[in-house]
Amino acid sequence: MINVLVTGSHGQLGNEIKKQAGDFPGFHFFYTDIDNLDLTDENAVANWFNNSKSVVCLNCAAYTAVDKAEDDRDLALLVNKTAVANLAKNCKRHNTLLIHISTDYVFNGMNYKPYDENDATAPISFYGLSKLEGEVAVRQFAGRAIIIRTSWLYSIHGNNFVKTMIRLGKER
Repeated sequence: MINVLVTGSHGQLGNEIKKQAGDFPGFHFFYTDIDNLDLTDENAVANWFNNSKSVVCLNCAAYTAVDKAEDDRDLALLVNKTAVANLAKNCKRHNTLLIHISTDYVFNGMNYKPYDENDATAPISFYGLSKLEGEVAVRQFAGRAIIIRTSWLYSIHGNNFVKTMIRLGKER
């Protein structure tokens, strides 16, 4: 049985992972969110790792309010950089694979072809910059890591592009 820590389990992606977890019988999932593990608290993260046997950490926790990040920069950095650094350091200490979910907002959007992992980053928003800082922390501190850059996740959980377009269509 492979133990997997899933952070941000109350968010859109975390909820979807909980829903799909039954399809993976070889894995035992531990779900955390701010209410039971504050990733911005270095000691809390260290204590969790010291008392767990996780082999994989799937980091779904993030500050995702793109527009609000411009005004709430401290919180965006705290969640998207500091919390990620705390996870990365502890993953390295415990030889845990860190799978970090990032975003295409680390790019400037001016490419006319799909981005790949070798393309230069150039965020044009503070949200994108905060997520890029998280990626830097993963590369700097995690021993084993995978960074996945997503774009426009959608599901029945949380706010997303599809729900926003439907709402705007109804309002007009």
